[in-house]
Amino acid sequence: MLKRFINYCKDCYDELAHKTTWPTRRELTHSAVVVLSASLFIALIVFAMDSAFRWIMSMVYPG
Repeated sequence: MLKRFINYCKDCYDELAHKTTWPTRRELTHSAVVVLSASLFIALIVFAMDSAFRWIMSMVYPG
């Protein structure tokens, strides 16, 4: 059982150290900017929809 666990850990290390391709700093920065931009865009859409719904509800239920 212990030997299987040790082999598993060695295989995991080998996979991460030698077989995985890590993104460059430029690729990582670009991906982060894309995610941040998309998040802000979606937040603005949700804010606009919420404001429109609040305005419609204030017309339906004045008070």
